[in-house]
This record gives sequence, C-alpha cells and structure tokens, in this order.
Amino acid sequence: MVVFSSLTSVESIKSVCVFSVRGSDGTSLLRGPPECEHVSVVRSSDGSIVSTFDLPKTALLEFSPLNKILITWQPYNKSQDSSHSDANLQLWELQSGQLIKALYQKKVDSWCPRWSEDEKLSVRSVNNELHFYENNDFNTIANKLHMQKVSNFALSPGGQPSKVAVYVPGSKGAPSFVRLYQYPVFGGSSAALANKSFFKADKVTMQWNKKASAVLVMASTEVDKTGASYYGEQTLHYLAVNGETALVQLPKNGPIYDVVWSPNSSEFCVVYGFMPAKATIFNLKCDPVFDFGTGPRNAAYYSPQGHILVLAGFGNLRGQMEVWDVKKYKQVAKPQAPDATHFSWSPDGEYVVTATCSPRLRVSNGYKIWHYTGSVVHKWEMPSGSELWEVLWQPFPDSCFPERPVKYQATPSDLGTTQALPTQVYRPPALRHLPATASSKLHEEEPPQNMRPGVLWEKSLSKSALKNQRKREAKKAAKQELKPEPGPPLEPATITNSQSEPTSGDPETDKKIKNLKKKLKAIEELREQQVSGKVLQKNQVTEILEDMMASSVLLFGR
Repeated sequence: MVVFSSLTSVESIKSVCVFSVRGSDGTSLLRGPPECEHVSVVRSSDGSIVSTFDLPKTALLEFSPLNKILITWQPYNKSQDSSHSDANLQLWELQSGQLIKALYQKKVDSWCPRWSEDEKLSVRSVNNELHFYENNDFNTIANKLHMQKVSNFALSPGGQPSKVAVYVPGSKGAPSFVRLYQYPVFGGSSAALANKSFFKADKVTMQWNKKASAVLVMASTEVDKTGASYYGEQTLHYLAVNGETALVQLPKNGPIYDVVWSPNSSEFCVVYGFMPAKATIFNLKCDPVFDFGTGPRNAAYYSPQGHILVLAGFGNLRGQMEVWDVKKYKQVAKPQAPDATHFSWSPDGEYVVTATCSPRLRVSNGYKIWHYTGSVVHKWEMPSGSELWEVLWQPFPDSCFPERPVKYQATPSDLGTTQALPTQVYRPPALRHLPATASSKLHEEEPPQNMRPGVLWEKSLSKSALKNQRKREAKKAAKQELKPEPGPPLEPATITNSQSEPTSGDPETDKKIKNLKKKLKAIEELREQQVSGKVLQKNQVTEILEDMMASSVLLFGR
C-alpha cells in the first residue's frame, strides 16, 4: 500500500500533488506542484531516485506497461509572437532519462499512446489517422489506419495479435459506428472483424475484456431530448471479434452508471436505471444471468480473481456497498464507507481500500483498509490542515495470487466493522409514544433474482417477499380447485357440432338444440368469470337462472 499526501517528501521534493504506481516492480512516480520544476521517479521499495526530469509545466504522466518509457504531457501553448510551439508530448527512457521522441498533442483526449502488454506495438491518434509503432521505435511509422473523423480508439489487452476498436462519430444524418480490426490487416472491405452502427452518440467509452475477444461500447449524449434524465442518454453495445454484435437490452429506463467486465471475460455487470438503480450480470449473448434487484448504487468492482463483486454507491450517495459471491450469487456483507471518493481491490482479492481524497473533498481526508467481509483492519486519518490526494496498492502479476474460498463470517478486528446500520423512518416527537404503523415507501425495492432459465431463486428473497410469493401461489392453486368438474356427456343429438348436419331429422328440434347450445355457452362463460373472482351484476345472475329454466323448457318441453 502506498499513500500520497501533502506531507510526502523525497529529498529535494518538498510537496507533491500527483502520485502513481505502475508495473510489477513497484516503480513510483512523483511530480511536484506548480511551483516545483522537477518530475522525479523513485523506487517505492527503498525510496531511491531512478530519474529526474526538468519539466515544470507537466500536467499528465504515465508509464508504459513494462516501465521502459515515461510519457509526459504539457498543455499545448502557442504564443502570439511565435509561429510555432514546442512539442508538448515527450517520451523518455526511464532508466537513462534520455528523450526518445517529442510530439505534438493539442487535445487532452487520448493524449497518451496505447501499448500492447509486451510493448511490441503502440498506437496514437493523429488527426484522422491512427499511427502504429513497433518495438518502441517512434521514428518510424510502421502502419497507418486512415478513417474520416476518427475521435476515439481502444487497443486490446494481452499480447499479439493486437486488435483495435475505432469510433467514428456520425454527421449529416449518418449514424456513428465502431469497427474492430486486427493489426496489421486494415485494407479492403472485409478487413473489419466487426462493425456496429448506432445513433444518439456524442461520445463513447470502449472496454475490451481481458481475453480481447469482445468489446463493450457505451454511447452517450450530452442532452436527453426527452427531458427524462439530467445526465443525457446512454446506450450499451456489444461487439465480438467473431463478427457478432448486439444492443444490450436494459429493462429499466435511466442512465448507465457503470459497466465492468468480469476478469474471466465471459460476463459483464451493468449498473443502470433511475434511482434506486438496478445491477445485472449479462453473458456473452447479452442475456441476463443474474439481477441484483434495486438499491442505492452507481459503481461495480470485480475482485482481481473475479469471484467477488462489490456494488457501491459513492459520490452523492451514502457509500453503501454490497459484497456478493458471484459463483453462488449470495450476499457476503453490506458495509458502508461514507464520503469515500476512491475504492480499489488489493491484488490478492482479500482486502479493499476506501479513501476520502482531495480535491474531491478537502476535509476528513483519510483511508480505511478492510476485509471484504466488512471488518476494518487499518484506519488512517490525515492531520488537520493536510490533504490526501491518492492511495494505491502496489501492483503484482495476476498469477501471484490464486483464488481463495469466499468467507461469510466477518474477520475479527479491533477496529470493528463498517456494516451499515438499519435505517428507520423518521417520526415526529409528538407521535413517538404511539405504536408504530406501517409506512409507505417512496420506492418499492426489487429483490434479487436468478435470470437463468429453469432456476428457482428463493435464497436472496426477503422474508416478506417469500411470504407474498407463497400467498400468490396458494391463491392460484385455490382458484384451480374451485373450477367445476366437467359434467357427463350430453346425448349425441345435443353435442353435435354446429358445423355438422342435424341428426334428429326434425328441423324444429334442431333449431331448439342450436339455441340451447348458445345459451349453455353463455352460461359457461359467466360461470368462469364468477369462479375467477369477478363480481357479477344482479341481472347477470338472474339471466343465468332464467336461461337455465328456458333451456329446460326447450329441451324437455315442460
């Protein structure tokens, strides 16, 4: 665990405002505030300085996946008295501190080049093109992908062959689209692995799964023209490298707060809908697998091993979290971390950290480390007048920590638990001496349910929900029992089908039989309505009796 605050200092660096950790070796990056003139890279294991760079205006920093290159970005600034500006995107060799390449990058969107995990391929967006570089040779463009008005892209994780998702916004009535390509096959009409077109998209976010077999595209508009949502309008699309595409159908209207892939790459979780929001797990066919019901949530976090899922409500919500075992779909704990601005899993999947950081909140800064069962194992609060900016776990390769069995009993701790206390309805002082009465809720909460076909889900239902479900089933069974038993068959002359020829030989008798059948059918319909619980009017009951008497006269002549 590495903590970064205004008290941190490394040799000549007196105050720090950005802290980052990347790579399995624990290399740390520290950047000074506006009054500092240096960016220093230190090793978190012993605090030794790896490299120092004179970059006073640096605003953004990043490491390459193997920690070979440091990328720095400064705001693009072109003075009026100068016809050109200095290159504001620099690539530095981390160990030697030598400048590899200086480039121009005006927009902050997609400012950082993207690398494959083995650093054999990198790509950056330049105007309407994607420039591809191989083996960190940025002096030679190995390949180009030219598309009109490319505004966003996402490089697939993992090794070779690399794939790239490209987004082109719509214009002049034409739809926006996302296409998947495999490097370096970009030419020809059949080069695209998949293509998905859609409207209502001012911007998109694209997420590859870990196996690089599919990508999720969340398209959003800045303004919802229907006026239903302040957050605009969002839709979720699915594209697979085998060519399959789909629109993910969400059963509840409202914004999409979060979309996250499971580490197993076979399912994903979506948090969506007007509050209280729903959370649903979908498979690769975009069919719902499990619905967590509704609750105060706007984020989802899978453990690194993928066996535990945390649904949380941060920001303008109270910080309530739901910890779920996603193999058994059983709730483990329900802790609460109010005012939390940061959440992350430890690499071993046993602990999480929640923190209140600046500048999101400048008061009550600090962090808690707790076991996923709800026990707080460590707590630290910033001294008065100090601010906490970031808290990060030291990263490790995925293979370092195998999956462990899920525990349901809280781990013992001297600091107690963070379980949310049950909330009670406010009652005015004048009514508190009176017996409590059932109160109506502003929102009816939906219980969790398993969406897999043929699976009966009762374990996560509350007692009241189970009771109501059993009442409905008992009522339905009682109605089935109240249905009348079928009577003995009538004589052949009376059950003759209306489309068959009369068998009596007497036209007058055949006419009476036809009228009798009509009246019997009407009586049967009224009786079915009466059995189903519908209250019949008095004249309808009288009509049934009169028709029965008249039918007897027609049939028997008395």
